[in-house]
Amino acid sequence: MHLLTRPPVSIALIAISIIVFVLMQTWNREQILLPLLISQYYQPALPEIQNGEIWRLITPIFLHFGIFHLIFNMLWTWELGKIIESRQGAIWLILTTLLIAVISNLAQYLVTGPVFGGMSGVIYGYLGYVWLQGNYNPGFGIKLNPSVVKLMLGWFLLCWSGLLEKFFGLSVANTAHTAGLVSGVVLGLALVVFRKRRI
Repeated sequence: MHLLTRPPVSIALIAISIIVFVLMQTWNREQILLPLLISQYYQPALPEIQNGEIWRLITPIFLHFGIFHLIFNMLWTWELGKIIESRQGAIWLILTTLLIAVISNLAQYLVTGPVFGGMSGVIYGYLGYVWLQGNYNPGFGIKLNPSVVKLMLGWFLLCWSGLLEKFFGLSVANTAHTAGLVSGVVLGLALVVFRKRRI
């Protein structure tokens, strides 16, 4: 099964994340951070978005607060994003990314407020989507290695355990992970059902 060696959307997602990270380290951090947060407020709810700053529903995925956070997320963006892009096209990866980003960002905001970021909610959405498509859509043409699924779900559970925060002081956007995973699975399932009905 052939995968694109230069999937443009996957590369663009990684490039934007790296550029934002570098600018946050080298320029005025707040000038980069504040316009990309989903909001600067918990109450009233999302006033900037209500005033037309719609990009804020998406842009928290490009915020990373440490080099390991960035590297981990970019590796999985590359590995999972290029599968979707190769099998179903650049436009579909864009639409999938936007849908999962909006759902996971809104979910995290509702639970913890506006200060969060990272691609991991989208990555877990990719994981759920690719896993379901690979197992239930014969035309998808690729199945995830079970060890990859176990690794990602193990990390998911470890994050929810609170041990990373307790011992390492790492704040994890668990709600975004969960909402991303669920939305990816639901999207994948919806396409499988739609395909079967067409057949």
